[in-house]
Amino acid sequence: MAAIWVSALILVAASVNVVAGTHELGVNWGTMASHSIHPKIVVQLLKDNGFKKVKLFDSDPWMVGFLAGTGIEVMLGIPNDQLEFLSEDYGNAKDWVKEKCTAHLHKEGVNIKYVAVGNEPFLTSYKGRFTKTAFPAMKNIQKALNEAGVGGEIKAVMPLNADVYESKSDKPSDGMFRSDIRDLMQQIVRYLKDNNSPFVVNIYPFLSLYLNSDFPSDFAFFDGGHQIQDKNIQYDNVFEANFDTLVNALKNAGTPNLPILVGEIGWPTDGHKDANKANAKKFYDGLFRVLGSDKGTPLRRGEIQVYLFGLFDEDTKSIEPGDFERHWGIFDFDGKPKFQMDMSGNGAQKELVAAKGVKYLPKEWCVLASYATNQKLIDEQIGWACSQADCTALQDGASCSGLQAKDKASYAFNSYYQMNDQNENSCDFKGLGTVVIQDPSTTSCKFNTQILTCGANRLSFVCGAIASFISLVTVSNFL
Repeated sequence: MAAIWVSALILVAASVNVVAGTHELGVNWGTMASHSIHPKIVVQLLKDNGFKKVKLFDSDPWMVGFLAGTGIEVMLGIPNDQLEFLSEDYGNAKDWVKEKCTAHLHKEGVNIKYVAVGNEPFLTSYKGRFTKTAFPAMKNIQKALNEAGVGGEIKAVMPLNADVYESKSDKPSDGMFRSDIRDLMQQIVRYLKDNNSPFVVNIYPFLSLYLNSDFPSDFAFFDGGHQIQDKNIQYDNVFEANFDTLVNALKNAGTPNLPILVGEIGWPTDGHKDANKANAKKFYDGLFRVLGSDKGTPLRRGEIQVYLFGLFDEDTKSIEPGDFERHWGIFDFDGKPKFQMDMSGNGAQKELVAAKGVKYLPKEWCVLASYATNQKLIDEQIGWACSQADCTALQDGASCSGLQAKDKASYAFNSYYQMNDQNENSCDFKGLGTVVIQDPSTTSCKFNTQILTCGANRLSFVCGAIASFISLVTVSNFL
């Protein structure tokens, strides 16, 4: 059997860096939210917190443009649904590089370091959908970067989930690439070596715990407890064991010294009994101690380059892998930090700087009306609201799971109401909903009011004015 701590299935979001020890951290910046914070505000948040690197899941020129002149190192992203287009015709890859990459490389432009071609394209859950297109697409992108004269500085990479390698025992020393893609992976890693490009892997200790009820919880963190003995090496946490399984897989594929970047690593804070702020902080504190020491892992000594996952909670992500999927952020949906973090790894806990300039919709909430008594209709409307909005905090063990039945209905109604910009028609629910101005939040369960974006109908004229001003300032910066 493959070791239970090696496989991890997940669908993903983008990344940034803070100094830890002698190196810098990265963070993923995802945008799968009903109300995304304006990129100008996000970039300022990155700067305020000392982040030096960011990994994106797309390459929207408007969004990327706000990173110009900041010096922040950027990994652009190419979604999986573009892989076939980029693999079937080299001309498409040339056009992509010209429009999405080199167009940003003017004086005081964007500091682009990598282009991430696809995102975990070989997940077993994809059933081979991208197996024939991902590698050709990456080769076409790298060729286009080379022809554009920037291939020495900008490298095409392919972020892969940890399920591309496996161990037939519970030992990292038995690490091999997955049998069904072993030949393909050997081609990919040799190509990366020939082009001086790193191997990018996403490692999620939380998923090892989530996917197997018998998994030793201590092993998911960094505080000792459970241990694995592998020859003369002792592992006491799943991160290092997983990382060294990859090191052995690379060795067995003939590329023992290929550099490794951890493209995603983090811990969710809601949507599951083990996904909470206390566990997330515990995980990050341990991770930062490891990174801050610059000792590396038993088989790969020295600095480990890491991109945290992720920056914000994203309320429209798919929850097929689990309800926790919408809660990976180290910041809440509105840019407020969730807890103190010790990114240096030396015990210096500090508050992260919140996003500045975020505007909110009015302080009002949609709740279940006091006169509502038809339980069948209430249950029906809860189900409908949750199918359209985000009710992941109501799941067993999550932050709002302890609410009384009527308050759970209110939470569901309010989630839909806020997602639809507090439109009066979105608090009807067949006569069961009513708008209140008293915050229904509890100690453990937050009823949000959404942030203002250009989609907010009642205040769109304000957002339009703000957007126009921001565009004017942005244009003037390039004149």
